[in-house]
Amino acid sequence: MMSLQNYFLVAMPSLNDSVFERSIIYICEHNEKGAMGIMLNVPLDLDVCQLLTQMKMENASFSLSGKSVFSGGPVSTDRGFVLHTPMDGFHASLSLTDELMMTTSLDILSTLGTSAEPKQYMIALGYAGWEKGQLEEEIRENTWLTVPASPDIIFDIPYEDRWLAASKSLGIDIWQLSPQAGHA
Repeated sequence: MMSLQNYFLVAMPSLNDSVFERSIIYICEHNEKGAMGIMLNVPLDLDVCQLLTQMKMENASFSLSGKSVFSGGPVSTDRGFVLHTPMDGFHASLSLTDELMMTTSLDILSTLGTSAEPKQYMIALGYAGWEKGQLEEEIRENTWLTVPASPDIIFDIPYEDRWLAASKSLGIDIWQLSPQAGHA
């Protein structure tokens, strides 16, 4: 199977898993060892200002109140991931595409709420992970649609509309899809 890095996984309507139901996941890495992604539409009961305050960071400003922190998935929920528009200078940054980076180091957090912050960003705690072959099997079982990723969906679409927007980018009405997988 080809790499799904820089694709969205869109949960099929028939997925009744409490964690992944109606989720959209950005795949950051997919190779022969497995896959890793960040859920994009499950906000936590925590905003960026509260997160920075809990971390005792001095830039926790009122301007960050109301900017959601997301559940990136059920794995390592104590780890933070920042998806953001390209910007150099952070430790532990990975360029995912020409339009998107992921940073896992704390130094990016000190820029938030200042003129030095990335143009667009979202913060997630935890990630979704799959062992070797697991994601491919879930796709064969009709658990996920795969959609080429778009930074517009990540940054410009309200989180509650991202799942539907990603499916519509394929030109389909996700509610009309059959929950049955077909294999020839």
